[in-house]
Amino acid sequence: MTDSRATYPHVDADLDTAVDELRRGAERWAVMGLTERITLLRRTHRSIAAAAESWTTAAIGAKDIDAGPLAGEEWMSGPYPTLLGFSEAAASLSKIASGRSPASDLKTRRAPGGRTAFQVLPSDLYDRSLLNGFTGEVWLAPGVSADDARRRAGQGAKRLGETGGVGLVLGAGNVSSIGPLDVLNELVAHNRVSVLKLNPTFAGLTTAYNAAFAPLIDADLLRIVNGGAEVGQYLTAHPGIDHVHVTGSRMTHDAIVWGPGDAKGGSPRLDKPITSELGGVSPIIVVPGRWSEQDLRHQAEHVATQRFNNCGHNCIGGQALILSSDWPQKDAFLTELRRIVEALPPRTSWYPGSEQKMAAAAAEYPEAEHVNGRLLLKVDESTSQDALTTEYFGPVLAHLELPGAGTDFLRAAVGFSNDRLDGTLGASLIVAPQDRNAMGAAFEEVLAELRYGTIGINVWSAFGFLLPGLTWGAYPGNTLRDVGSGIGIVHNAHLLEDVERSVVSGPFRPFPRSILGGELSLSPKPAWFMTAKSAREVGERLTRFAARPTWKRLPGIVTHAFHA
Repeated sequence: MTDSRATYPHVDADLDTAVDELRRGAERWAVMGLTERITLLRRTHRSIAAAAESWTTAAIGAKDIDAGPLAGEEWMSGPYPTLLGFSEAAASLSKIASGRSPASDLKTRRAPGGRTAFQVLPSDLYDRSLLNGFTGEVWLAPGVSADDARRRAGQGAKRLGETGGVGLVLGAGNVSSIGPLDVLNELVAHNRVSVLKLNPTFAGLTTAYNAAFAPLIDADLLRIVNGGAEVGQYLTAHPGIDHVHVTGSRMTHDAIVWGPGDAKGGSPRLDKPITSELGGVSPIIVVPGRWSEQDLRHQAEHVATQRFNNCGHNCIGGQALILSSDWPQKDAFLTELRRIVEALPPRTSWYPGSEQKMAAAAAEYPEAEHVNGRLLLKVDESTSQDALTTEYFGPVLAHLELPGAGTDFLRAAVGFSNDRLDGTLGASLIVAPQDRNAMGAAFEEVLAELRYGTIGINVWSAFGFLLPGLTWGAYPGNTLRDVGSGIGIVHNAHLLEDVERSVVSGPFRPFPRSILGGELSLSPKPAWFMTAKSAREVGERLTRFAARPTWKRLPGIVTHAFHA
């Protein structure tokens, strides 16, 4: 690759200065002891907390949403998971500093296929209170023992003196914590400092980011830059950049690696390593059962949230809803889903290019239902199959049917997802407890065949993104020529090696029965549901709690959740 400074001589020379300063910062990080690293991460945690409100306000402005319930999305997907990530990273470094494995306190069990599963949620009494009924596990590749995994955990944090050089993080433009958490992973897991190049959609967050991450910037471990594609191209080709990490589309990845057009037959244009997270068509598999009216309503809200959160501009947004053609309640569920979508707050697509993608979907499926500014479309043998292979990245939800019930249906849905849908980033399953129990051990055996990087059971797989102890990224095995949903993982606060996937589970419905056996009139609704009226209040309170966890802050969170 040619020197980008010759190719783009008119690009601001400040970028060269930034890279030079970061190279000196990388050398200082390499010789920095664990105690000093922990102090720096904790100081950054405090500065994120101080900037949380301005960060959220800027994200709300970037997406042109009001300060009502939808603002809760920006609290919960911005400063909140970032605070959790920095806190957990500091905790893992503290364990290493004391001579322990960062996975030393985690329970393990045997998962199907000779796999070891590390339980990372719940991790403490706070988790048990706030996330009652939720569990999260990291599954390792078959054949890796728990003892060996604990011994090897630590990644770059155990290799003091090593430098990963300077990396370029090409930040996503849809969720404001993605870039910062990628920077954290680069620093802690790979001893690599970063230029975080913001997507133009988030240019308005620059001031808030600079305040939030001032300790890292002052230590020459981070520089945040703006600009269009030309700045990204300049930095990607820069001789001072040692590694690239991109969150975006497969098209963007391939343009970086291979150049414009279809040049995969030759050698890569990029002369440095690249990791990536690239999305795809995520399935929502609904296992048929006998559901109450409340169950139908709750899960319809759940599905609507998985697709239409953030106006559908999510790489992990569920796009392919897989139902059983033999489910007696299939039509009732779809009717409830239409009703929920019709009642959702109106939302204007704000991500560049989304209107064109939505128009293309409507043209491909002329029978699609237009519901409150969103598209619902059915896929079968007589229709286009485009919805199975094209990530619309907008408010478009496809539904399709497969025959069967129980294990037979689940196995068919898993095979369909693996073989027919594009990408392997995340998949979600919805299954009532009695139906899962009826499948016995076969449920997890079939689950192990589902080749996705994060699997959510009765919870949107995106929930795994919020939890720093879980891993985030495509199912392993992709290559530069066939990159799928990307290469590599991020987050992984316990710094485990040989990761295959993460599995997060939630309750089918939160507190569905009272002690008298009837339905609760005031049941808390997950704050991330689009139908949660108190989402802003809960999101802000969760962020304040993540900034300084105390038992005094819990009642306010719970109280607002019960008024969802």
